[in-house]
Amino acid sequence: MALFRDKGVSKSVSGLAELLRSWPELSVTEVKAADIRSGKLADFDVVVFPGGGGRDEAYTLEEQGRDQVKAFVERGGGYLGICAGAYLASADYEWSLHILDAKVLDRAHWNRGTGNVEVGLTSAGRKLLAAKVERETIYYHQGPLLAPAGKPEIPDFETLGTFQTEIAKKGAPSGVMKGTTAIAAASFGQGRVLCFSPHPEKTEAVKEQVLKAIQWAAKR
Repeated sequence: MALFRDKGVSKSVSGLAELLRSWPELSVTEVKAADIRSGKLADFDVVVFPGGGGRDEAYTLEEQGRDQVKAFVERGGGYLGICAGAYLASADYEWSLHILDAKVLDRAHWNRGTGNVEVGLTSAGRKLLAAKVERETIYYHQGPLLAPAGKPEIPDFETLGTFQTEIAKKGAPSGVMKGTTAIAAASFGQGRVLCFSPHPEKTEAVKEQVLKAIQWAAKR
């Protein structure tokens, strides 16, 4: 699998890289935007875009890199987006990949704050992520509040988890976050896309879900 690590990615990606390398099932290679633009994704089964800034990651990829990621998934590759990576996958910005049929609610308050939130898992979410509980606590760091974008050319996503509690700081209105999609999965072309708005890799009790998400995206 490829882990994107370039301008726009949070410094905390080091922790994610360490976690990924702790699983013997995975062979992890860090890639830069130039690697992706040159077609290197053809060597991988899954690409992971971590937290940071979705727009910054997109601009670092440039249009050619974004086209390469989209084509990679369309040909059968897997995509895992966490926080910024979920913004990047969405169909709501001129710079986003448009591989997940999702729009971002309350875009004006994307920086609504950080902290632990409660996420309710659907039956599909519990099965895919091998979760034993219906509700779990996950660390949140200003990830997108996802909702269907309704674009007919992109397959609908399946909600795996929804926010049951909310963070409404920095002027963000209350009552918006609850009930919105926190974890989404979908097909795109021959490939698969899975996005977390919160950060399972930063939450000890649910770290294993990152591996399950990658395995699903890789069709394993």
